[in-house]
This record gives sequence, structure tokens and C-alpha cells, in this order.
Amino acid sequence: MSNRVVITGLGVVSSLGMEIDEFWNNIINGKSGISKIEGFDPEGYSSQIASEIKDFDPGDYIDRKDAKRMAKFTQYAVYAAMKAVENAGLEVTDDIANDTGVIIGSGIGGIEVFEKQMERLVKRGPRRISPFFIPMMISNMAAGQVAIYANAKGPNSNEVTACASGTHSIGEAMEIIKRGDAKVMISGGAEASITPSAVAGFSNMKALSTRNDEPTKASRPFDKERDGFVIGEGSGILVLEDYEFAKKRGANIIAEISGYGMSADAYHMTQPAPGGEGAYRAMEMAVNKANVAYEDIGYINAHGTSTPFNDKLETKAIKNLFKEHIENLAVSSTKSMTGHLLGAAGGIEAIVSALAIKNDILPPTVNYENKDPECDLDYVPNTAREVSDLKAVLSNSFGFGGQNACLVINKIEENY
Repeated sequence: MSNRVVITGLGVVSSLGMEIDEFWNNIINGKSGISKIEGFDPEGYSSQIASEIKDFDPGDYIDRKDAKRMAKFTQYAVYAAMKAVENAGLEVTDDIANDTGVIIGSGIGGIEVFEKQMERLVKRGPRRISPFFIPMMISNMAAGQVAIYANAKGPNSNEVTACASGTHSIGEAMEIIKRGDAKVMISGGAEASITPSAVAGFSNMKALSTRNDEPTKASRPFDKERDGFVIGEGSGILVLEDYEFAKKRGANIIAEISGYGMSADAYHMTQPAPGGEGAYRAMEMAVNKANVAYEDIGYINAHGTSTPFNDKLETKAIKNLFKEHIENLAVSSTKSMTGHLLGAAGGIEAIVSALAIKNDILPPTVNYENKDPECDLDYVPNTAREVSDLKAVLSNSFGFGGQNACLVINKIEENY
């Protein structure tokens, strides 16, 4: 019998807050973190809005000298990870260091470092490139730096599956604990891609919303007037532990994570498979592997990007999978408030899912104003909803390249 895995710590860097309580309160109150881009001049860009981190200060969590040698996504990851470890009441002493691992996903990594160094190369020549260019830019450095800061000497890896990176990371971390290769895993996603080249690239492929005059209303998943996603940045990190280990040390257990599913569309570079069949198979696998019945899933934190294709096909996949249970199932997309954090989305949304379970509150889909006949589920429109007993939730992430990942998070049950 495989080991049970529980969530004991949460850490976040988000436009909606750097503390878990602040972040959660903003989520359930329907606050948007989206505004006009300030990090660079977006004049001439078709999309000029983002869910941007303003005035980030690594503070006491990252040495100032170290911070200068980290890309922004790595700074976000280290900050969120150390907050999560603190939230878990965990000290990674030498006697558990070898049993503590890290997996942190990032879709793009240190793209702002790449941009700045390429500009330096062109203007000043190859000898002016920083010797820290490569170790700052590469996407596995978030996991590497977190391991250094947390004293985590166990399994260490980096998932790069576009917008599914964070969810794949958490799922793989769960599997590592289940098979007994670690007792603790620090896992999630980090991203900092609100840069000139990234925004231009996403804009020119017509993926981003151009509702520049109404930033807080631009991300509107499942709404008929949706016109693209809003790019976001930040990090969401969770501490996962072997249940028996967590119980023995008296940890505060937030929820259990019991199901992980993954699949490939094998269809198109950016568009979902017809009928959402890849999403269907990933959700099906996650639920079938979890310690829950289909009727126990009361809420889905959807991928819900606010793009025309994703939202209708994800809706179709959910309906096809849950069939007669669909009437008792609520679905929402918190990207309506956080924007789309790309590789960090799965981390942030797993945190939302865990807090929904803990507090019996369903977060809303804000900006849901115009019904789309192809999106006809209960999307918890505009206002959070208290429920009496939320047993289990599903968190969905689907990435470019057709890579899909889903997690089932449920209330902790002492015996099964």
C-alpha cells in the first residue's frame, strides 16, 4: 500500500498578496489583481495589461547578494517556498534533509535575464555578458535555489510543461512521497514572464485579451465576451508530507492530495484537442487514482483561461466525465482575478483548492456577465459561495503542446 500524502504548508507571491490570509481573502472577495503594465512601456502592444507583482521585496527570506544573482522567477519561488516551510512549522534539520525534496515548475524561466543579456551582447559585445547569465536563466534554478535555502537534499527536479508545469510538479512530488522516496516535498510553480518579448509573443499569436481600457474586467472565463487570457506572474508553493510523518511531528494538516492524472492531446501546438478529450483523460485518471468517488467532487478549479477555445472545450470535457453528477458540481476559474500565471498557475490554484477544502468556500469566477450557450455549468458567478461539506476538489491545468495535468485534493480522513 502506497503512502498517503498531505498538504501542510502554503506560500504565495501574487498580485493579490504575499501572505496566504491576504491572498485568500482577496480571492473570496472577488478582487482583481490586473492593471496596466508598469514594468515596461506597453505602448504599441495589442495587450497592455497584466497581473503584475508591484514592488516585490525579498526581505528577510533571500540574502541581498544572492537575490542579485537570481532571476525574478527564482526570487518568487524562494520567497514562496520559505513562507510555505514556515507555514508548515517545518525545520529541515540534517536528520530529515535527505528525505526532503523539491520540484518547482516554470514554463519559461528567466526570460527577463535573457532579454537584458542579449541587449548587452548586441550593444557591448560578448565579453560583457554576465558569468551568471546561464545559471540565472535556466528554469531548474528555482528548485536548486530552494533546496539550498531549505536544506533539502532529497529528490530535486523541474517540470517544464508550459501552463501545466506547476500541477505536474505537485503531482510528481506527490508520487515521490507515495512510493517512499521522500517524506517531505516542497513543490509548485514560479513564473516572471511579463517582459517585452513574452508579451509581444503572446499578443501576436492572439492569445491575450485586448480589453486594455478595463483591466480588472479583462479576464472573464466562460463569459461569452471573453477575448483571451491576461498574463500574470508570481509563485505558489506547497509543502507535501507523508501522512504518518506529518502526524508524528504534530503538523497542521490542511488537506490530503490523493489523485494525479496526466495526458497528452497529441493534436496541436496551442489548441486543445476536439471535445477536450485530452483534458477528459487527465481528469478521469486523477479521480480514478484518488480516494474519492465521482459524486464526492464538489468543485473544480478550472484551467479556465478566458480564451474562446479552452473554456468551451474544458466545459465539454467536464460534462462528458461527470455526466449525471454535473448538477451538483460547481466550477470556477480564479484566473479571472489572478490572471494566468503560466507555469505558476498550477501552484497558485492548488493553494486555492486546498483553502476551498479547508474553509468550505467556493471561490468565484468574476466578470461572468454574459452567458455562453457552449459554457453552461455552474461557474460560481461573481460571488464566493459557502458550502456545508466540501469533500473533494479537482484542480486542472492544460499547457501548450497539449500537456494536461490534474490533481484531486480532499478533506483528510483518518482511515480508509
